[in-house]
Amino acid sequence: MAAARNALSRRPRLRSALGRVVWLPLACGAVVAGGPALAQPGQAPAGQPKAPEPNRPSITPSIAPPAKAEPKVLISEVVVKGTEGHPERERLDLAVYDAMATRPGSRVTRSELQGDLSAIYATGWFADVRIQPVDSPLGVQLVVTVVPNPVLTKVELDGVGAKTKIPPTLIPNTFAADYGKTLNLNALQARIAELQRWYADQGYSLARISGPTRVSPQGVVQLLVKEGSVAGVEVQFLNKEGESTNDKGQPIKGKTKPWVVTREISIKKGDAFNRRQLEEDIKRLYGTGLFGDVKVTLRPVAGNPGEVTIVLGIVEQSTGSLSGGIGYSQSQGVFGQVQLQDNNLGGRAWDAALNVTYGQFGGLADVSFTDPWIKGDKFRTAFRTKVYLSRDVPQLLQSQNNGYFSTVSKVSSNLFNSSPTATAYSNSANGSPWFTLDGNTVAIQRTGATVSFVRPLNGGNPFKKAPWSLVVGVNAQEATPMNFGGQSMPYAVSTNNFNSSGNTQVQNVICIAYNCQNGATSNQLLGLRLAATMSTLNDPRNPISGNFLSLGTEQFVSVGQNSPTFNRMRASGSHFIPVNWLKLYKGCRPKPGQKKDCNQALAFQLSLGTNIGQLPVYEAFCLGGNNSVRGYYDCDLGVGKSFGEATIEYRFPIFSIISGEVFIDGGTTFNTQANVPGNPGGILQKAGSGSSPGAGLIVTTPVGPLRLEAATQNFTSNWRFNLGVGWKF
Repeated sequence: MAAARNALSRRPRLRSALGRVVWLPLACGAVVAGGPALAQPGQAPAGQPKAPEPNRPSITPSIAPPAKAEPKVLISEVVVKGTEGHPERERLDLAVYDAMATRPGSRVTRSELQGDLSAIYATGWFADVRIQPVDSPLGVQLVVTVVPNPVLTKVELDGVGAKTKIPPTLIPNTFAADYGKTLNLNALQARIAELQRWYADQGYSLARISGPTRVSPQGVVQLLVKEGSVAGVEVQFLNKEGESTNDKGQPIKGKTKPWVVTREISIKKGDAFNRRQLEEDIKRLYGTGLFGDVKVTLRPVAGNPGEVTIVLGIVEQSTGSLSGGIGYSQSQGVFGQVQLQDNNLGGRAWDAALNVTYGQFGGLADVSFTDPWIKGDKFRTAFRTKVYLSRDVPQLLQSQNNGYFSTVSKVSSNLFNSSPTATAYSNSANGSPWFTLDGNTVAIQRTGATVSFVRPLNGGNPFKKAPWSLVVGVNAQEATPMNFGGQSMPYAVSTNNFNSSGNTQVQNVICIAYNCQNGATSNQLLGLRLAATMSTLNDPRNPISGNFLSLGTEQFVSVGQNSPTFNRMRASGSHFIPVNWLKLYKGCRPKPGQKKDCNQALAFQLSLGTNIGQLPVYEAFCLGGNNSVRGYYDCDLGVGKSFGEATIEYRFPIFSIISGEVFIDGGTTFNTQANVPGNPGGILQKAGSGSSPGAGLIVTTPVGPLRLEAATQNFTSNWRFNLGVGWKF
């Protein structure tokens, strides 16, 4: 104890929120204690003359008499009371002695004792402190009576917002070292600072924590949280210079409806302001593609401290476009395209487009409309529709090495006999005329429309990143097989099946249209589609981790004798594993302190599909092509009623805009080529299954990644070079 009394004193660091000080004359029996009143700045202690206030008349003489020196009292002993029976008595007694500058044998004044009292309060251990000089045989005994703070048992936060998600372990973990010990207000302030940092880390930039506002005798501490609330969201339209008014001082009017902007903001009136949440909201605004810039201002609300209005300064960008171009694809050959589009029709974020494409082997004209978020729908449901007219050469009737199917016309024997100059072929079995060779490429013309709804499974929270989405739609079309000149031709024959005399067997003539044996020249297809997708990809454009799953079924129902009934089911899944095998790109070799930039992954894809029912030829599955088994031309590997494909691919960066890939593809029709009406795959000698290893380069361009690949067929020297847009999956 003597050592404690002689310990060096410590300077006060923090004035206790529970400490209260009054001044009393120092004399034997007088008390310097925590009382009900605080001495205010510029105010003399109780019992002392009031000092004159600055710049005011004073009744005291202009020259004040010299101040009398305070009397000093010799202290013979310092005694601490109030800690008897306390489990931490020794610790608390040491805290008192260490805080005091007064030592036995020293002479002190009333002001010096007042400093000791403040220092004891500043230790944070006590709710009340009193210092009383008492006469003793050895001199003046200084009795310090303290009331220790209660033992901390619980901490409660008052004012937490209803939407603020505080982890259940935050408070227990923060105060774990303090529970079961005497409450120390200094340590409490340090813990409050930790809670303040948690709020800041979570994005609550305006949040402030104060207290304690209450400490119960049972050791329950209550802290006050003021998170800072949002009074509302306002939209201002700005010009490119960032000004909100025009030359006449009038507010700039935007094309976009204000509700299109505010519906993307998840922070609503009365919510706690969260910077991170607002940043995600701004990302969604940019993701609409409607705005070139978004400036955010927090405007304080007068008379309501901690309350702000979020002001969004919107700079719109042009949303209408007229574009065109020339390209090449195996299915269309050289083609030209013109597109007229507006992705903010009526200022409602509606996307409307007119597209016309015409190529060597086909053409397409369609009008599409998309509402990305039906107004008022809490699920963020999207609506899509398209009306189209297309004519293309079906690749399933083509073969790179074994010819193709050509259109034919069914004729009667009378017509054949009356037209001897017509080129005709007969059934070699009985010599009867059966068809005339038209000699044109087979084309399929489709006229129809689609309507679909897409709903994320977000539970009614439109801002939740839901991995699953549902698609429900209807597809109605009329499909007409014809020659490339536009004449309806429901029959076709393979050019590699003619014998030397120019004849061919009847079984080599196939019916393209469903039910053409009964005179059908076109088919009506009405399909009801249900699909679901799931994505946990880290980046939808160039993922290196996560999964993607797509499941779908489309039921076609008959609406007449020329309308087939069948069901198509498809499933596809992708899986990405981040790796760091090759370190060609400098971002894969970061120096100490640099951030790693190495989009490198091992990717897997598996796709399956089958058709059940009355399948028209042109609705069969195709294998081969730049988005299938890449060593084969489009649909050159197989034509089946069912199919399966698998890919293993290693992707790695080489330079900042160039990446490499090594892959192997495989595909099979599961021996279902003969199940397709007419067996076009078998007639054209398509393998039905095969594999394709290869490699490629991907160049990142402003219009998207361009893919240049080389792949072989079944590890042979038969190479195919492929040019595609975007990654395969």
